[in-house]
Amino acid sequence: MAMLEGKVIEEVKRRLGGADIPVSLQFWNGQRYAGGADALVSIRLNGPHALARLAKPTLGSLARAYVEQDIDIEGAARHILQLGDHLCPADASCRDRKGSAAWQWWRHTRARDRKNIQYHYDVSNDFYGLWLDQRRVYSCAYFRTPDLDLDAAQEAKLDHICRKLALKPGETLLDIGCGWGGLILHAAGNYGVRALGITLSDNQRDYALEQVVRRELQGRVEVRLMDYREVPEEGCYDKIASVGMFEHVGRRNLGEYFAKIRRLLKPGGLVMNHGITSAALDSRGLAGGISEFVDDYVFPGGELVHASEVVRAAASAGLECLDCENLRPHYGKTLWHWVERLEARQDEARRLIGEQKYRIWRIYMAGSAHAFERGWLELWQVLAGKGVGGVQPQYPYSRDHVYCA
Repeated sequence: MAMLEGKVIEEVKRRLGGADIPVSLQFWNGQRYAGGADALVSIRLNGPHALARLAKPTLGSLARAYVEQDIDIEGAARHILQLGDHLCPADASCRDRKGSAAWQWWRHTRARDRKNIQYHYDVSNDFYGLWLDQRRVYSCAYFRTPDLDLDAAQEAKLDHICRKLALKPGETLLDIGCGWGGLILHAAGNYGVRALGITLSDNQRDYALEQVVRRELQGRVEVRLMDYREVPEEGCYDKIASVGMFEHVGRRNLGEYFAKIRRLLKPGGLVMNHGITSAALDSRGLAGGISEFVDDYVFPGGELVHASEVVRAAASAGLECLDCENLRPHYGKTLWHWVERLEARQDEARRLIGEQKYRIWRIYMAGSAHAFERGWLELWQVLAGKGVGGVQPQYPYSRDHVYCA
């Protein structure tokens, strides 16, 4: 046993020795290997069982070991992900996992979807407030220029969506998965629409309602605790937005999802679907244990598809796709903003949600930023319309209305 353990230790040392950044390693018995004051990443193994995590690691297994406190890792998240990239073979981190049982996430009953959403979002409003922008917009920002701060970039994103939807005063807007109300409050306050936001999170609903009153938008903005499948179809909407919610729909429900949206739209109406997609065709998720880690710890019930499936499902439901834009680099940049803001307030975060959940959020967001930067994930805005006689009657010939200052 001691001989086997010694071989594993030598393998761990060999792997760390080839890293591009200085690393220090401390064993459970106090013994140290390499590194010193110049170490950018410090690793502590909290028992012999942690050795296997580093001997043949995947990004998913390393994330689990960190969250379960088998190992402690100190250093900036960017450097930790750089080290993880070195330790884990690329094909174990980004190849497609066709047919994996872990991606059988199509069982999206209404009760299960609500439970999954509450697991992720009903953590603590104060926790999200530590690292989100002032509007608490929990989706990809839009950096019109690279030097924008997070607040300005999120405001630019809200305007980007509103302009793509060509919002006009007096129109009705439905926001499916409205979060803490950022889009509906912005659209009502700046574009003069009447907006309904729906969410499955009690915490989000309560916060958004408080903001409606604070901004004196009663009568113009409504927030309901409601599944998108339950929205009444008697009163149709001029425009519909779905931002950061699409990932929860499930591949087998895409047809139902877009068919429901089409029924809710007025003839000539527009829908903006903004969501994370996989970069791989026929994707079932990311390999190396990443998908299982996300499903177990972060987003139970989530599922990613390729952007082509989004367009196909929308078109099959009778919606005309008018514009598609990939904001992949914007989401990597957004996530690094979130990670750095979370790390800057880590003591407060730990007091609010505890050590394990802090670790989950830190490694999940850093890993996601890394995945967007590597091109494993993408973020697509797909704009579609409910035609009149099969075509969209009044949508502009150019994108000038979207990119105007």
